[in-house]
Amino acid sequence: MVNLNAIYVMWLREMKKYVRAKSRIIGTLIIPLLFLVFLGVGLGDLIGGGLGGMDYRSFLVPGIVGMSMIFSSTFSGISVLWDRQFGFLKEIMVAPVSRVTIVLGRIAGGSTTSIIQGILVLIISLALGFASVSALSFVISIVFMILISMTFIGFGLVLASKMRDMQGFGFIMNLIIFPLFFLSGALFPIQNMPGWLAAVSYIDPLTYGVDGLRGAMIGISMFPLLLDVAVLMGFSAVMIILGSYFFNKSDAV
Repeated sequence: MVNLNAIYVMWLREMKKYVRAKSRIIGTLIIPLLFLVFLGVGLGDLIGGGLGGMDYRSFLVPGIVGMSMIFSSTFSGISVLWDRQFGFLKEIMVAPVSRVTIVLGRIAGGSTTSIIQGILVLIISLALGFASVSALSFVISIVFMILISMTFIGFGLVLASKMRDMQGFGFIMNLIIFPLFFLSGALFPIQNMPGWLAAVSYIDPLTYGVDGLRGAMIGISMFPLLLDVAVLMGFSAVMIILGSYFFNKSDAV
């Protein structure tokens, strides 16, 4: 049975850890900022010619928000390894709450911090003049941020539940995340890819997240927004179920 109070406690713990880690907040904003500045400014005119006249900086912002979401969401799984190493995981495993409750609490906390990261990146892009969003498009963007974060937090939990080494986790995650990011159409249109590579990008969950964010922010998307939402909901449900299953089967030590 799901314990809402336990979910709140787990969420609050993640939020306190996030707020206290000022270096983490700043560090996770530097790479998106560098992408926005160097790609948006340095390559904007060059690449923009291949986008049918569309401003490349406006095209880039949803992709960078998606990048921030996938990195912050997936690497939240490392907290499982951290808790296992320092004994906290064993304590919560023997608590009188179900492991599903623990997983939901972690997902709630990880999703909140990831969404904050995504919003901060969006605010930076607005301050730099790279984007302009309405109240409605902002709300729709939040919906896609939630779905992206839930999908990749579940994915991170799957890997973290099967691994014991934090360094190995980071290596494996980078090995997986970067291909997913580059295949998602975050930096360049999928239509410009070779046919076989474009076909591979269609099985990438982030493709639909970035496409949905782009449709919400600048009104241009490859798929209908409802299709993007439906596909992401399917991916997030599968990943949360798998994350819960593997976490339930994992050892506390």
